[in-house]
Amino acid sequence: MAYRPTITTLRKAGINEKEGLYEFTATLADGTECRMFYNRFPEWKMTNINRLLTKPCPICRKDFICNCFNAFAGEIDQQIKDRQLIDEALAN
Repeated sequence: MAYRPTITTLRKAGINEKEGLYEFTATLADGTECRMFYNRFPEWKMTNINRLLTKPCPICRKDFICNCFNAFAGEIDQQIKDRQLIDEALAN
């Protein structure tokens, strides 16, 4: 069965307004937590994604640093943009 990441919540974790850099943490439906970095200029663009080490990776089952979520960066970014989660996270 293929892994399908689904974002349940997105929270802002850090902001550098001057440079237009934003850090968000997301909780996925399976309980995995990820950290994403975005650049706002000229438009919102994901620059990096990594899994927080709160649970083993749901893809490779490793309990240490892996790069599995890089393969799903486009899909996760599309969910964030489609559901306008960045605006919601910045409002809170």
